[in-house]
Amino acid sequence: MTPNPLAQSLLPLVLDVGIPLASYYVLRNGFGLSEVAALGWSSVVPALRTVWGLVRGAGVNGLALVILVVNVVGLLLSTMTGDPRLMLAKDSGVSSVVGIAMIVSVFMGKPLMTAGLKPFVTKGNAAKNAAWDRLMAGSARFRRAERRFSLIWGTVLLVECGARVIGAYTVPVHTMVWLGTVLTVVAILLAMVVAGGSCAEPMEKMVRTEAEHAGGHQDGEAVAGVTAAASTATGS
Repeated sequence: MTPNPLAQSLLPLVLDVGIPLASYYVLRNGFGLSEVAALGWSSVVPALRTVWGLVRGAGVNGLALVILVVNVVGLLLSTMTGDPRLMLAKDSGVSSVVGIAMIVSVFMGKPLMTAGLKPFVTKGNAAKNAAWDRLMAGSARFRRAERRFSLIWGTVLLVECGARVIGAYTVPVHTMVWLGTVLTVVAILLAMVVAGGSCAEPMEKMVRTEAEHAGGHQDGEAVAGVTAAASTATGS
């Protein structure tokens, strides 16, 4: 059975993000483990992925490392007790870590959100994957859009973090309990709309155009080859 290209392209995202997040919620809510225990066990996969990448010489696995750092920060923040406003403010710690990591990754030339962006744009199609690689190598506009995508997500998450901290110390506690979740949802939706409209959609069009152009060029070469062969055969 031939592997699904889209499934293959999404596999790293599932391993590095999906499994750790899902395992945390299953262990925390399904099995009733403490926050510390759930965070600890859900860190196993990203920790192994990070170590394995270093051992085989492939370098640091960015997404796995970010999830691992987020879990470690969560473990440290889980020790905070007492002041309810401090408890509310600490929830912004995860957003700040992820946001900073995304912004730093852009300036390091390895945007973190590309792991999820590429499968969305190419849909796992081989021709579109090849078109993506050609555009990354030859189009400055395409590379700027790729970097801007992660930069938008990182900036939005940092703004959401700041809003939650301000709200924790200015808004009544009973209001901030539900407002914090609202801020997170709004931030995610905002990032999806802004990054999608200004980066993902134009990139998808560029990839589609490039793939179609390459396909047409190959078809033209094939036709030319057949014509030449027929001419040779006729002449002989």
